[in-house]
Amino acid sequence: MIVFRYLSREVMLTLSAVSAVLLVIIMSGRFVKYLAQAASGALDPGVLFLIMGYRLPGFLQLILPLGLFLGILLAYGRLYLESEMTVLAATGMSQQRLLAYTMAPAAVVALVVAWLSLSLAPLGAQQFSQVLNQQDAMTEFDTLEPGRFQALRDESRVTYTETMSDDRINLGGVFISQKRLGQDAKDRGITLLLGEKGRQERRPDGSRYLILDNGYRYDGIPGQADYRAIQYQTYGVMLPKPEVSEEVTDRDAIPSSKLFSGESTDKAELQWRLSLPLLVFIVTLMAVPLARVNPRQGRFLKLLPAILLYMAYLTVLISARGAMEKGKLHSALGLWWVHGLFLIIGLGLMYWEPLRLKLASRRAAPEVAHG
Repeated sequence: MIVFRYLSREVMLTLSAVSAVLLVIIMSGRFVKYLAQAASGALDPGVLFLIMGYRLPGFLQLILPLGLFLGILLAYGRLYLESEMTVLAATGMSQQRLLAYTMAPAAVVALVVAWLSLSLAPLGAQQFSQVLNQQDAMTEFDTLEPGRFQALRDESRVTYTETMSDDRINLGGVFISQKRLGQDAKDRGITLLLGEKGRQERRPDGSRYLILDNGYRYDGIPGQADYRAIQYQTYGVMLPKPEVSEEVTDRDAIPSSKLFSGESTDKAELQWRLSLPLLVFIVTLMAVPLARVNPRQGRFLKLLPAILLYMAYLTVLISARGAMEKGKLHSALGLWWVHGLFLIIGLGLMYWEPLRLKLASRRAAPEVAHG
């Protein structure tokens, strides 16, 4: 029991450290992407951390199996390097018992991954989709910041305001540059609107208008001198009405209980969610023999081949999922053949070295007897 606690502690500590590093790397990249969208006005800066929180379960369900795999390799590799595994082997610790001890923390990780993939990650993806739908329902004036030029998503209009009231209704020092995309050449060009002040108005039918006061409108084509200038006291600009869909179409956001249908895409998604906790046990089976190193070889000798093997496992699994979604792979075969293939590889790694040593000892025995 002391050995079991010691091994489990080493694996879990290394797992936590590796997973934390991987999580920081992945979330940092995603956060930079969302931060760029917020800077361009596509997202409200106030929802950035909310979005990252909703994406966290989806990140963890993929990070934890890899963290466990690397945790076993690094923890047991250190024990082999410091000859602690040699001492344990001398006291009767076989590879099978070591695997059995390692399956205990692996079972804990598998339960967490199952909870994430079947429940928490779809819920987070659903909330994430709802936040994006709410962002799509906002006009550029809902995310406009005073003193900054902001373009629409299609870059057809650039808006600027010097000041803005706290309720985001009244504006001061408004500048709008909008492209005209007419069929005729004379209908194309740029329209510039300058207003001393402006305000947003919402009509009973839900449409929004920007009302500008005391300003100028300029129409023309860049590179030509025939600009038309109009001075106005009041000018109204209709704001485009966003098209918002309340329906969540992302398959990652569908609850697991609703995936038991006849569609191949639903079955592929369900099998993918079930595959992640199953993957934990198979990568544990592969990691235990791959962690076995000679002290003279170094701790990281098998790390690169092990990572390549893990990447191959995940790549084949994702490819099979895509083939199943397209109907090229029958749901009865599904993703299970991938797990079966790498289960065989794991068993081969587990029993190949003892079998090789046993065969070598048998060949050496007649030579000793003959000598």
